[in-house]
Amino acid sequence: MDKFRAMAGKKLFLLVFLVITGCAAIVYKTIDYESLYGPSAPKQRVMTTEQAKLYQQEHKVSFYKAVKPILDSRCVVCHGCYDAPCQLKLGSIEGLDRGATKQLVYDSTRFKATDPTRLFIDATDTESWRKKGFYPVLNERSDSDAANLDNSVLAKLIDLKRLNPQPVSGKLGEDYDLKFDRTLQCSTIEEFPKYQHDHPQWGMPYAMPGLSLKEEHTLKLWLQEGSKVEPLPPLPSQTVKAIAQWESYFNGATLKQQLAFRYIYEHLFLGHIHFKGHPDNEFFHLVRSKTAPGQPVEELKTALPYDDPGGRFYYRLRPITETIVDKTHFVYELSDQKMQRYDELFFKPDYQVTSLPSYRPEVAANPFKAFVELPLVSRHQFLLDDSEYFVSGFIKGPVCRGQIALDSIRDQFWVVFTRPGQFYPKDWAAFLAKNAQLLALPGQQGTQVGLFAFAKYNDLGKQYLKAKNAYIDQILPKNKGFGLANIWDGEGTNQNAALTVFRHLNSATVTKGFIGDTPLTAWVVDYPTFEQLHYLLVAGFNVYGSAGLQIASRTYMDLLRQDAEDNFLRLMPAMERQTIWDSWYPGFDSLRTAPPLLSIDHPSEVKFKTMDYKKEFFDQLRQKMGKAAGPVDTINRCQQAVCIRADTTPVQQQVDSEMRKLAKLKGHELHALPDGTLLRVKTGDTKGDLVYTLLIDKAFSNISTMLGENFRRMPENDRITIYPGFIGSYPNFYFSVEKEQLDEFINMIRFARTDIDIEYLYSKFGIRRTNPEIWQQADWFNEQHKKYRGLEAGLLDLSRYDNL
Repeated sequence: MDKFRAMAGKKLFLLVFLVITGCAAIVYKTIDYESLYGPSAPKQRVMTTEQAKLYQQEHKVSFYKAVKPILDSRCVVCHGCYDAPCQLKLGSIEGLDRGATKQLVYDSTRFKATDPTRLFIDATDTESWRKKGFYPVLNERSDSDAANLDNSVLAKLIDLKRLNPQPVSGKLGEDYDLKFDRTLQCSTIEEFPKYQHDHPQWGMPYAMPGLSLKEEHTLKLWLQEGSKVEPLPPLPSQTVKAIAQWESYFNGATLKQQLAFRYIYEHLFLGHIHFKGHPDNEFFHLVRSKTAPGQPVEELKTALPYDDPGGRFYYRLRPITETIVDKTHFVYELSDQKMQRYDELFFKPDYQVTSLPSYRPEVAANPFKAFVELPLVSRHQFLLDDSEYFVSGFIKGPVCRGQIALDSIRDQFWVVFTRPGQFYPKDWAAFLAKNAQLLALPGQQGTQVGLFAFAKYNDLGKQYLKAKNAYIDQILPKNKGFGLANIWDGEGTNQNAALTVFRHLNSATVTKGFIGDTPLTAWVVDYPTFEQLHYLLVAGFNVYGSAGLQIASRTYMDLLRQDAEDNFLRLMPAMERQTIWDSWYPGFDSLRTAPPLLSIDHPSEVKFKTMDYKKEFFDQLRQKMGKAAGPVDTINRCQQAVCIRADTTPVQQQVDSEMRKLAKLKGHELHALPDGTLLRVKTGDTKGDLVYTLLIDKAFSNISTMLGENFRRMPENDRITIYPGFIGSYPNFYFSVEKEQLDEFINMIRFARTDIDIEYLYSKFGIRRTNPEIWQQADWFNEQHKKYRGLEAGLLDLSRYDNL
């Protein structure tokens, strides 16, 4: 007995030792799926028309009518873009059938570019995706009811949520990792037992209430029936006609046409093309295809739009068949009027194209070299006509993801543009052509952008800023400067003339009009800055590129911001420019970016009557622009005893009045609110409930470094912008407040200082992740989003919803 006790004691000691030292291994029950259900091979999910008819006659579950609405509202809200966890994109059957992968799209430690994995482009069938490292989340073994469920990662994740429901009140606990850059657990079917053991709370939807029994039954029945999908209906005849018209136009054969449409393509490739007057859910991508119009599109697999196509290609319009999500949705409309505009800009002017530019990176990545033979004024006006779209390219494109990528811009600032041919009157085109090499961008190194490449391009950028400043001194007399006449006024009607950009920590939004109070800084964007922004952050940014490209793009962005801010400073009184700049960058370290170029010898042509120069400048500019400046912001800039927003009801006016009280809060009074919040104001009539966006405009000592944001924060200077409607793609939180309780709600925000105060605010008015009603609220906000923004609306993303 003593011997037995001694042996048992040794075994217990050994077990404790192994657990403490981390050497113990949990033995999981493994399942030999191949023995049970046969080998794995991709299946044909999309049925033929005849198969679909029979399927319908058997009353089986329709993918488009029953399944896709559930996936869109409960899954795509997190799994819809480059940043979808495990690259599992659930907005289409192609994404669902492709499955997931352990590979990262966003990887700041990557020394070399990796092969891209863009859905619909880099592989066009499931077998090819398997070769690229994607694993199935649907059954790919024998077809039986049991196999279709037992072999599905998707089914197991739904079951795991049902077995381990989350709390129904309060904040989620530490079991849930909600960090923006958390390590993802991408489990194959074979690895699922370990995943279930290690993370029993991590069923799907992740960190949100589970599906309703009806939703769960519908999805699992569809999975059980083999995950079949009916074919999409053919495009309407009017759409086929519009496609044929535009593809014929885009593929013109003359040198002038080829150069102009190469330029247009490189600016439109990322957005969502829509034919004016067509259904609101009909969008296309403009692509380069190996196949001619009239044949199935075979898109080129180049990483960038100016990469060498390797032979003959055609511009084609490929229908977008996946769910439209707001974070990547920015719309460019084609119409008869747009075609006439292209003719006016690029084909009626008298100029010659002698040859087409090379696709070598040192040429193709530099628009000042590649398109030197296109009229500069035409290129500039092309960008201005739809400036919100082009700014959205780097706001909603893949570059704009994460805090480091975005901390080169302020939380709120206004953007206006120089008038073509006016800002620097003579020989501007010649100056840009002469200095094209100084305007080179990191993208010209292709996939070989090293960690220290940023130094080369920063030096070139600084040389360009000095050359530009010297050019101004050369062409302008000392007593002449810039004024309102140099700002594009949208011809009095085009509301692309004035934009507001909001940064929401790790995402951003651009919208038309001067929204919010007068900002700390503003941008005046001239043609070269506009073009560089596009080629740095859209056309030339490879999201699968190296860390060197990310660093070089981020640091060069500082120079572009400075160039636009310098342009604005040149409109301020000459002797006040340094003081204004110092207020933007207190404690500035000259080693981190270039010093301002203030053009002191050139006084502003703006006539100031007060010492509030920024406000007075924009007041004058709004008056000059007229309707192009957009509606007056009566909530954040009310300067009268009574401010009434145009075309509003008495109820809206009453709520606006309360919102003005909230808009007056500043600094630590805003401590309790996250970056971007959607507020539902309940009016007693569900159809009349109102939506407001609450945006915190955080203050910083400077934004010229990539790290140490917390050390640069100046929360005492924070402000809030209230917008009637929707701004932003990633709501950080929902509030739902009765109209009669708005005063209490605002006071609770104002005086919330302790954790107890904040807990009371969120428990009374907030819709937390644990709230069983959050899905109904999300559905309501998405419905309202469509009503408010129409064609411009996409599904809002909940992946950055806070646990407050």
